[in-house]
Amino acid sequence: MAEVFRLINTVQEYAWGSRTAIPELLGQPSPADKPQAELWMGAHPKAPSQVLLPNDGQIALPELITRNPARILGAAVAEKYSGRLPFLFKVLAAAEPLSIQAHPNLDQAQAGFRRENEQGISLDAFRRNYRDANHKPEVISALTPFWALNGFRPIPEILDLLRLVKFVSIGNQVAAFGSNPTAGGLKALFAALMGLDQEIRERLIEEALDWAHRQLKGEETHNGLPAGIGSGSMRAGEQTASIARWLLRLEELYPGDIGVLAPLLLNLVLLQPGDTMFLEAGVLHAYLEGTGIELMANSDNVIRGGLTPKHVDVQELLSILRFEGRAIRLAEAIETVPGLRTFQTPAEEFRLAEIRVHAQQPYRHPGTDSIELMIVLHGEGRIEAKGELALRQGDSLLIPASTGPYTIAGSLQLYKAFVPR
Repeated sequence: MAEVFRLINTVQEYAWGSRTAIPELLGQPSPADKPQAELWMGAHPKAPSQVLLPNDGQIALPELITRNPARILGAAVAEKYSGRLPFLFKVLAAAEPLSIQAHPNLDQAQAGFRRENEQGISLDAFRRNYRDANHKPEVISALTPFWALNGFRPIPEILDLLRLVKFVSIGNQVAAFGSNPTAGGLKALFAALMGLDQEIRERLIEEALDWAHRQLKGEETHNGLPAGIGSGSMRAGEQTASIARWLLRLEELYPGDIGVLAPLLLNLVLLQPGDTMFLEAGVLHAYLEGTGIELMANSDNVIRGGLTPKHVDVQELLSILRFEGRAIRLAEAIETVPGLRTFQTPAEEFRLAEIRVHAQQPYRHPGTDSIELMIVLHGEGRIEAKGELALRQGDSLLIPASTGPYTIAGSLQLYKAFVPR
């Protein structure tokens, strides 16, 4: 029997999920009765994967790890992370936008978790910000065209867009930002926007929507905008038209929410399949539409800023955000051996890689001292370790650190998650 095990995973049915992407990946009826937002692979206590054993039984992954941490995780990983799997691996399928959010760094997460415990706020309370003491760096790799917001735009771009819209309701705030085009000025502007009373906020959103309608009707030009505004992959006219469309879409979904204005302040990105982004602590972001592979540290700490009916804590958000205006940088993918692309990201807890094999090019792995989780996205084939296991689209696998060398053959596209050395 191969030292490789199949996984049974939980699908999370959040309202923003797609009814088709995950069912079609898993070979299940599509469209599904309910939105299917995320397929979780890992040992998170909320929805741990079940490991299928050779005798047709199954065991929860956390329990299997507990029985022999060094064999499953690898000795170094088990020691460093106290016998726990340090990452959560997902397929994310968004038919509608997720909330605008940021994640704390490790020091902020530990302090916030301790503070809210001392205040007696229950872990499942609506107003709870910190549900554990860990940080949550994450990476997303697009499987389909994938729209997202990621970090504040370079400050000159923000000013160009605010002046292009010609806001009247916040004219003084825009002028003040223009006089102080720094991280401090950006923080002051953002804090002012988040603190607007309802009447001014509604007027502000209406001004943005009026501009968006004029933009899409071709009544305005974009002379004077930087040619590379936004993600760098769209010309100025394409970027401003996309901003206009997303302003209107977000208002349709979340009328009156200040997050409707986010495309004016944050980098609007269209990832193509294979494009990959890393999300650092303190970076304001939102996934808007598309399907991707997501990998993150094992945490549930989310500080929200808009586009959500959930708790929004403006002061806590202001305390963790990084007000750095900068362009998007995609993660570099390095092909160290034929068929393996590893995305270069800085998180200690995880690394993401893509594997492609075909009849003339199997993938041979020499063995590692880290646990690996895999999912098959396309094709059919087999994995050979101390035996052989057939593979097809939708299969997910646990490869313990003790497995040793293995070979994947056939015609397959897979993604894998592991802990870097």
